[in-house]
Amino acid sequence: MRRVPRSFAVHIPHRAPIASGCCPETSACLEKPATAPTPPPTRPFSEYTSIELSPENMSKFELKNLDECLEKHLPAEELREVKRILYGVEQDQTLELPASATLTAEQNGFEIKGYRFGAREEQLRKPRLVRVGAIQNSIALPTTAPIEQQREGIWNKVKLMIKAAAQAGCNIVCTQEAWTMPFAFCTREKFPWCEFAEEAERGPTTKMVAELAKAYNMVIIHSILERDVEHGETIWNTAVVISNSGRYMGKHRKNHIPRVGDFNESTYYMEGNTGHPVFETEFGKLAINICYGRHHPQNWMMFGVNGAEIVFNPSATIGRLSEPLWGIEARNAAIANSYFTVPINRVGSEQFPNEYTSGDGQPAHKEFGPFYGSTYMAAPDGSRTPSLSRCRDGLLVTELDLNLCRQVKDFWGFRMTQRLPLYAESLRKAAELDFQPQIIRE
Repeated sequence: MRRVPRSFAVHIPHRAPIASGCCPETSACLEKPATAPTPPPTRPFSEYTSIELSPENMSKFELKNLDECLEKHLPAEELREVKRILYGVEQDQTLELPASATLTAEQNGFEIKGYRFGAREEQLRKPRLVRVGAIQNSIALPTTAPIEQQREGIWNKVKLMIKAAAQAGCNIVCTQEAWTMPFAFCTREKFPWCEFAEEAERGPTTKMVAELAKAYNMVIIHSILERDVEHGETIWNTAVVISNSGRYMGKHRKNHIPRVGDFNESTYYMEGNTGHPVFETEFGKLAINICYGRHHPQNWMMFGVNGAEIVFNPSATIGRLSEPLWGIEARNAAIANSYFTVPINRVGSEQFPNEYTSGDGQPAHKEFGPFYGSTYMAAPDGSRTPSLSRCRDGLLVTELDLNLCRQVKDFWGFRMTQRLPLYAESLRKAAELDFQPQIIRE
């Protein structure tokens, strides 16, 4: 079987101590001596990092990919057991991809990986096989370039990734959060960043994406900065859903807005007002939990209550802030709600023209990042795929059987034992101004 191309794995020197942030779940395994009698020659540090070299970060070790680190340093038998524990699978998940898709990726400098989730064969229902593509990318031009050129530069690189997704047989593709622009909300400056905002239904990005969706017979979910021209030209953080016929299906606005670190998003837009919509498409019932909403279990839950089978989590988040949470939250949501989840994160660092502070007592700076990528997919049975790279543009292709959602519901009974009336009443009381916590004291 032809294996999916993989990015270059980072070398850890023989018997070297584990650096901060390197494979925390498996550090005990990696602390074992390498089996090779002599360590391979070291490589330039610049090959190991996704950020510019500086005195501050020269001492930092930037791991490019956890999975390749494991494969490089663990014996085969031990690696299988580690992957069973980490990913919840005992068989090879690799999905063989068409040569045309891998060639497009190789020629245009982005990573492509393919995996699959299975399901039990049923007597009355046929398999509901769907292929899902998730795209992570960096910006294309400096943030000082003209707005239209910045947007078109990102369009051009992502259109090639969507082409590769079509060649790989994807039925659904989702982009990262605010994919057409740098994540400039750290600056708290309104101009020129608000110029990236566009209409959800009739904006230039939706028109372009709709043509691709129709041409490739593919549902495309893309996340933009929305300009609501019918309601005071206000701005929202919005995901737009285009059907495989090329028609606009609808949109969902981000429910939870961060006010932490450099994520000063409430300077630009407020909490969304679209509820928890689920879009019934030819390829399944889809929902979008945008970025910071992944920290809120009730947000995930409501998409499940409304019948979602796949919930995408287009995001933009940086290392050292949220990376320890990244592999947990979406996977836990898949388990708790008996659906598939697809967390997607951008990559690279973004340099802005003016200095800004992070409110942490540290000096003002111009760089935001690095965004650590690591896009993956989780299944309702608790299994998950390996991640894409932490520092490369990439396309993750996953084949899944939607029948697994019902099978997991039948096996675990989480929805049957959910007890919504109990929590509805408790939450109603908690929302009252005169609420008193139910605490019993001696």
